[in-house]
Amino acid sequence: MERIALVTGANRGIGFEIARQLGIKGIHVLVSGRNREKVEGVADLMKKDDLKVTPLVLDVTDPENIDRIFRFITDTFGRLDILVNNAAIFLSKDRNGLDTEASVIEDTFNTNVIGPFRIKQRAIPIMRRHHYGRIVNLSSRMGAINEMSGGYPGYRISKTALNAMTKILAAEVRGENILINSMCPGWVKTEMGGQNAPRTPEKGAETAVWLAMLPDNGPNGKFFRDHKEIKW
Repeated sequence: MERIALVTGANRGIGFEIARQLGIKGIHVLVSGRNREKVEGVADLMKKDDLKVTPLVLDVTDPENIDRIFRFITDTFGRLDILVNNAAIFLSKDRNGLDTEASVIEDTFNTNVIGPFRIKQRAIPIMRRHHYGRIVNLSSRMGAINEMSGGYPGYRISKTALNAMTKILAAEVRGENILINSMCPGWVKTEMGGQNAPRTPEKGAETAVWLAMLPDNGPNGKFFRDHKEIKW
């Protein structure tokens, strides 16, 4: 049986690498992003390696766009086995909480929290029909309460909320063979992470791919880095 995976923000960086590694494992990957030219370019690259891929234009802040994409997934494939919520923005760089406009928090939440929430609300009913699902939320230790510090308020708060969403939904699907976990990829050399980051996208993607391929008795509602559970 062919597994179907949707990866958001897959047109570059960690998202692309997650999609590529899933494709290597024989998964049919739906690579999505806001820019049609970029997602089609990524799909062409993967097809050159004989990977199964379908490009999708998906803006996670657009509810109508999300509805169209899930109608397409249902009509075309009839199933969705893996969801990787990778799409995110980082608007509050070099800003502290007192200096950050509320609009920055709002814009960040729309992409980093509300978008993934809407997508999971559409994905989980499809997974339930087939009694199988793996959902991976790309989070960050910057959103962990036990390591919380100053600065970067929009990004930090959004990742804390994403972690909370992971725990809530994981509890609601417990016992249904749908496993929902968060992971921290570390500081990765991407457009968001910058060129001084010590990690490659390949390394940053590894744990997400592992969580996307968990066996039926795998962890649920946990937070990981480098295949190891970490504190919230």
